[in-house]
Amino acid sequence: MISRIDLRGTPGDPRDLLPRAELDIEAATEKVRPICDDVRHRGVEALIDLTERFDGVRLADIRVPRAAIDSALAELDPAVRAGLEESIRRARKVHADQRRSDTVTHVVPGGTVTERWVPVGRVGLYVPGGRAVYPSSVVMNVVPAQEAGAGSLAVASPPQADFGGLPHPTVLAACALLGIDEVYAVGGAQAVAMFAYGAGECARADMVTGPGNIWVAAAKRLLKGVIGIDAEAGPTEIAILADDTADAGYVAADLISQAEHDVIAASVLVTPSVALAERVEAELADRVPATKHSERVAAALGGRQSGIVLVDDLDHGLAVVDAYAAEHLEVMTADASAVAARVRNAGAVFVGDFAPVSLGDYCAGSNHVLPTGGSAHHSSGLSVQTFLRGIHVVEYDRAALAEVAPSVVALAEAEDLPAHGEAVSARVGRTGGEGTAR
Repeated sequence: MISRIDLRGTPGDPRDLLPRAELDIEAATEKVRPICDDVRHRGVEALIDLTERFDGVRLADIRVPRAAIDSALAELDPAVRAGLEESIRRARKVHADQRRSDTVTHVVPGGTVTERWVPVGRVGLYVPGGRAVYPSSVVMNVVPAQEAGAGSLAVASPPQADFGGLPHPTVLAACALLGIDEVYAVGGAQAVAMFAYGAGECARADMVTGPGNIWVAAAKRLLKGVIGIDAEAGPTEIAILADDTADAGYVAADLISQAEHDVIAASVLVTPSVALAERVEAELADRVPATKHSERVAAALGGRQSGIVLVDDLDHGLAVVDAYAAEHLEVMTADASAVAARVRNAGAVFVGDFAPVSLGDYCAGSNHVLPTGGSAHHSSGLSVQTFLRGIHVVEYDRAALAEVAPSVVALAEAEDLPAHGEAVSARVGRTGGEGTAR
């Protein structure tokens, strides 16, 4: 059901030996190019045609009526509403602590540099649909943008034929709980293009965020620069670093929970314990047939992107999970907190027996929009910081400029950019004098 990869006694960088889903983003990019161009040139008309083509729904209007959003909230199951409200409350608590304040640095007397944090003006938030419904992704996108103070927020989510061409009602209800009334029944690459170029009532956005399929990722890559993006999200993934103290049932349940997302979802166990590997394999054999989406789970666990990786010891295991740089990393070892503190590369780290990834998906307070495909080596998950821009504000008086003028002139001449130096000399004189009064 799940393969084994034996890295014991294997030195060096293991990245090329680790399981990973194969995605041809470049090929997908060429396929979404005409879609994005169509939206750019034909706007709403193109979006309606593309929605019919890809989602099987012919829309009269791409914008979801406010009445439909209100109705979705009114009809929401009370238990689901309570869960969403708790998710929002916890996410706000965590993300409020991420707010940044302006910092003024007094470089010299009369010379300051202020780092001013300014929120993005307008954000398009993408909420995927398909095999599952993701109201939690509404929470994870909207809360940090709101806490950052973004000026305008719009949500796009694919239309569902079963719901009259509207996004799933639970997604709409989540929007209502968060005060979002600008929602569009648009999915895929065309949604990214709508935010990038604007269409009908949907004004251009400065940034688009949120997870999606390969077509969404490809559109983000293609349109990056036209619009800011958070990341090119790939298939979801979990890595579990565990030793022989781990509960095999917990490990198996968590591998299955991630495999439930998609047939190309990645579930990886890294362990120095052959005995644990065998126990987990036995648990999977029992649990997979009993789970609701057993065929999907079995396909994901049996794919080349999943596996049990055997390592020499925990130090070797830490090196392997750092090389893998998982979207989600669970640490189930003796002294798990100390081991987790040594992790350098992961989107989010879940420590010990009672912090499964599914807690983070919904109600930990952390964000579940995280870097995938090894990009946790250099990127972070969605946060308040995603929606802020740092602007340096430089303020020097004449004396402060005169004091540093010789250094500026020397460096400008060293770079053969004499006009740079002359721009300073014109104000203070070549050697720091008064210059010409104007």
